[in-house]
Amino acid sequence: MAQDPLVVFTPSGKRGRFAVGTPILTAARQLGVDLDSVCGGRGICSKCQIQPGLGDFPKHGVTVASDALSNWNAVEQRYKDKRGLIDGRRLGCQAKVQGDVVVDVPPESQVHKQVIRKSASQRPITMDPATRLYYVEVAQPDMDEPTGDLERVGQALEAQWDITGVTASLGVLRALQPALRKGQWTVTLAVFQPPHGRAEILDVWPGFFEGPLYGLAVDLGSTTIAAHLCDLSDGSVLASSGLMNPQIRFGEDLMSRVSYAMMNPGGDVEMTRAVREGINTLFAELAREADVELRQVVETVFVCNPVMHHLLLGIDPVELGQAPFALATSGSLSLHARELELSNLNPNAQTYLLPCIAGHVGADAAAVALSESPETSDDLVLIVDVGTNAEILLGNRSKVLACSSPTGPAFEGAQISAGQRAAPGAIERVEIDPVTKEPRFRVIGSDVWSDAPEFAEATAETGITGICGSGIIEAVAEMRMAGLLDPSGLIGSEAQTGTPRAVATGRTNEYLLWDGTEAGGPRITVTQGDIRAIQLAKSALYAGARLLMDELGVDTVDRVTLAGAFGAHISPKHAMVLGMIPDAQLENVTSAGNAAGHGARMALCNAGARAHIEGLVSRIEKIETAIEPKFQEHFVNANAIPHATDPFPHLAAIAPLPATHFGQGGEKNSSGRRRRRA
Repeated sequence: MAQDPLVVFTPSGKRGRFAVGTPILTAARQLGVDLDSVCGGRGICSKCQIQPGLGDFPKHGVTVASDALSNWNAVEQRYKDKRGLIDGRRLGCQAKVQGDVVVDVPPESQVHKQVIRKSASQRPITMDPATRLYYVEVAQPDMDEPTGDLERVGQALEAQWDITGVTASLGVLRALQPALRKGQWTVTLAVFQPPHGRAEILDVWPGFFEGPLYGLAVDLGSTTIAAHLCDLSDGSVLASSGLMNPQIRFGEDLMSRVSYAMMNPGGDVEMTRAVREGINTLFAELAREADVELRQVVETVFVCNPVMHHLLLGIDPVELGQAPFALATSGSLSLHARELELSNLNPNAQTYLLPCIAGHVGADAAAVALSESPETSDDLVLIVDVGTNAEILLGNRSKVLACSSPTGPAFEGAQISAGQRAAPGAIERVEIDPVTKEPRFRVIGSDVWSDAPEFAEATAETGITGICGSGIIEAVAEMRMAGLLDPSGLIGSEAQTGTPRAVATGRTNEYLLWDGTEAGGPRITVTQGDIRAIQLAKSALYAGARLLMDELGVDTVDRVTLAGAFGAHISPKHAMVLGMIPDAQLENVTSAGNAAGHGARMALCNAGARAHIEGLVSRIEKIETAIEPKFQEHFVNANAIPHATDPFPHLAAIAPLPATHFGQGGEKNSSGRRRRRA
């Protein structure tokens, strides 16, 4: 008998089989997917917009045909005619399941909007921007010396500012003559001076114009895109914002997107279009928030991993999916923003992309190196930027090594049974009493713990909706410390753990963190599958760090720096209990916040920083985890919590872990032999 069609939702990763004719909105509700609807599915509010995929999705084991959903109907057409509907989108209440389908829920269709945890660092930056304003007095045209206005502007720049050989676009040429005459032969010029190549006039204003000029530092990640709008006169951040990378609908991790490009002709073009549209939307939001004139936004700097780098540039990433993982270019790039179809800024705005370190170690890792300067450290420092793809740096004044590890989306809350992106209502902090085994937690949007009398009132607006990445990591670590989880990652039964919160589910157990079903809320548990997903992610991370340590011939590091969103939201103690990072003194495990974003701001605000990182990248030694024979050995050993073979003496001194060992067949009796259940 044929199975019902499979429906897979991204970015949550939730899936289920539904009868033909089931509305997507109904499927979403039954799976607990965060899909908004105000009108109750009557096709009035349009809050339930979705983006169906098309083609092969090897990660999900699904091939989506063009007729996977019911035909476009009159309700959808009426809404598009009246209010507009982005091409390719459907209304979840109208689109019905006809076959296997992958459905993306865009951020604006989610009830609980994501919190992009990539705020700007407050660390100072030495200002030396590549684009500056120059006021010049220009000689009037003379019939005896028939030179053009641009040539005389160039002469004025050379004489008054020692800037030679400037160029200008056709748009600037069109604006130059009226500006000169309106300013009575004085103008203010925005001049871009790259470390290499000729200076270029980006814009012209009549007379004296004091600006300011602005730039955008963009951290283009696999899961999120974060951007900071900066004043190029002092480096201050006027606005920061972010959004989920719209490419998620093509695959949550990098290799899924490479596979999509391989399996679907034109798939790379689709993904390039999607990410550029998302970036343009983000730029417009930032300009509105800061009340900035788009014309004055004259520069952008991007940091991204190699796959995002190629897709931003419109380069097919297929070569990055197979050895030897060749980049189209590993060097830095200086381009006109219009070449990348970036709008909502000055038409002549410049774009700088930091260099990539290797085929799997991108410009984001270079930005972290620029921000954290491991090459100046006397101590041996391990820098870990945790995300869907983890970038790892290890080094000191003698040598710096780099690698990338495919941790996957579990740390972002995806592929977790009750997982969700960071959003108001998501559990983000967890503590479990080792004696009573009772949990308490905090959710995003409230500082009140769940065992406080005022918790219900404090969370009335957000509710308790699921568990995000930082929450699941702390939950697993707390379960290990409380004796609910053994070193192999197995959850104990009620009899083994002594708590009814350990609930049997078939042949495994799960830990009940919160049951809100009586009030119509979710039942949030940590399942055995959740534990395995976190084990796989943290094992890949640790194995990458261990490979770099092997290369330097060391078993310990002096300092550990956690970068990225997780660095700011996970306690070092929980990271070490889980075995995400090597053992170290806890006071030497620190957070660098959004180091990649800070590196992007450094490159935006200081032209010399660009030359510095280009030189440093050429000296960083790259280790390719995909072809290292010992990676698998380290990966297997790192599956244990915290580790099967590596000692953790500093951790043992502050958090001794119970020597629990659970079996799947039942519980140990007094003689120590396993007793099978009937």
